[in-house]
Amino acid sequence: MTTAEDRLLRRLEWQILRRLDGQVQGSYRTVFRGTGIDFADLREYTAEDDVRHIDWNVTARLDEPFVRQYTEDRELTAWLVLDLSASMRVSAAGNGKDATLTELAVSLARLLTYGGNRVGAILYDNAKQLVLPPRGGRVHVLRLAHEIARASARGPERGATDLAAMLRLAASTARRRSLVFVVSDFIGEGWEPALTRLTLRHEVIAIRVVDPIELDLPDLGLVVVEDAETGEQILVDTGDPQFRLRLRAEVDAREAGVAEAMRRSGVRGHVVSTDEDPLQALVAMVRDTKRRRR
Repeated sequence: MTTAEDRLLRRLEWQILRRLDGQVQGSYRTVFRGTGIDFADLREYTAEDDVRHIDWNVTARLDEPFVRQYTEDRELTAWLVLDLSASMRVSAAGNGKDATLTELAVSLARLLTYGGNRVGAILYDNAKQLVLPPRGGRVHVLRLAHEIARASARGPERGATDLAAMLRLAASTARRRSLVFVVSDFIGEGWEPALTRLTLRHEVIAIRVVDPIELDLPDLGLVVVEDAETGEQILVDTGDPQFRLRLRAEVDAREAGVAEAMRRSGVRGHVVSTDEDPLQALVAMVRDTKRRRR
């Protein structure tokens, strides 16, 4: 009997593998990955190099900056860190942030395992966490899709999302240097130090899922707005010009703050909206990463 997860995976396989096969896997490496884990050589530092690769001992001895070079592995281990908190359930049924997260996670997992890599996952909300150890193969991706569906059906725990705890769990779980995808709306505070620590060992890519209504609230008149995580409700007049100006300023400040925090953490951030095709967004992400590396 064909399950909903199997139907989802078949649809995504057809679309994502057809679009990206040959673009992501090339010369036994992925375009997402910046370095390998085996030391190969030293060379002089250039302005384009990542300062995290500077060998400070050699730099101190020679009085000039040198960076370490690494060999690329034929295989890599990737982790999907998935935020399943209450704020990720916002939006219309079937087209919310959780649906976008599911398609992105399953597509990434199948794309990476298709190339012979192993993928692990951390499914996180405040009360319950599930860790799927890294494995390869289609059956493992099906299990991931099944566990995400189970978690979504169970419903999230109320309360503000502790994104810092989620990132600390990822750092303690992924012991070997890995490629880490963090998929979240990054609604919360105090997560920047934990994200910075995660980047010290791993290459981290942040995929921020947003809903258009969070960025530009339409004029709906008097409406009751509820915080998805705390349950707090407030009556607002969305047609009030002063309210809309204040809201726009707060949204702009929040967006700038999140982008700056990711930049300071040394993380490549990508924004995926619920009103766009997640697979097309993933294709654009791959092409953008290839362009940056060139």
